[in-house]
Amino acid sequence: MSGAKLLSCETRFRGRIVTGNIEVVELPNGQRVTLDIIRHPGGAAVVAIDADRRVCLLRQYRHAIDGWITELPAGKLEPGEPPLVTAQRELVEEAGVHAAHWDALGSVVSSPGVLTEAVHLYLATGLAPARQQPEAGELFEVRWLPLGDACRDVLAGDISDAKTCVGLLRAAARLGMSGDVTCAADRQRPGR
Repeated sequence: MSGAKLLSCETRFRGRIVTGNIEVVELPNGQRVTLDIIRHPGGAAVVAIDADRRVCLLRQYRHAIDGWITELPAGKLEPGEPPLVTAQRELVEEAGVHAAHWDALGSVVSSPGVLTEAVHLYLATGLAPARQQPEAGELFEVRWLPLGDACRDVLAGDISDAKTCVGLLRAAARLGMSGDVTCAADRQRPGR
């Protein structure tokens, strides 16, 4: 089976970042469906690990959830901008560091039934200070936490942002720490 065939598209909303469409498609099995689709340019997020194996996390205020959430440094892809360039820019702007080494950790989609956004994940090491340049309208605090502790927070449900959860666990696996993280999470479960 190949991909779906777009039969019609009606844009109902065009914002600064996203577009909201009603799309009629023919699925690979021939069935016609009408879908609400939010088109987003995508983004990039960074798991920045320092020499002490601490990860940079942001405690950021997000109006959409009416509160504070723990996230990786991340941002939206600009038109024509490769994801790695976005990740490098966001790490400097938000964390105030740049990295000598970059490894791709794949991407994550948070709600593929309605949202086209894919966030490209990167592991950044070899960190050095840079001048932090947060964008207007961003409200966050930078925190450095041992990577193992951050992963345990993911497994305990204390970190809930999808890109952050996936990024932290993939970075731990890449760095050979996944066994330590899951064993520690098992010890934290009630009844153990």
